[in-house]
Amino acid sequence: MEIKIQSIHFDTTEKLQAFITKKAEKLEKSYEDIQKVEVQLKVEKPATALNKTTSLSVVVPGNTLFVEKTCDTFEEGVDQCLDAMKVQLTKFKEKQRSR
Repeated sequence: MEIKIQSIHFDTTEKLQAFITKKAEKLEKSYEDIQKVEVQLKVEKPATALNKTTSLSVVVPGNTLFVEKTCDTFEEGVDQCLDAMKVQLTKFKEKQRSR
């Protein structure tokens, strides 16, 4: 599984990248055939609350699942995105089984 982290309008810290990588690797527990995880971090209008947008794309065979959340911190955004993605992966897995 490939994990790609992209930051827009700022540089991510190693700590943040390590946090994202560690969390993203846990997605494999929900679905084994993940090919690629792309995390995009973006700062919207600095100096406002809820200005950090985190989007998460997960590429699985034949499909790409997407989640986007806006929060106060990237860590919170990553957590919320991953929680929502786990739900999507579980539904996707169930659909595959029912075929």
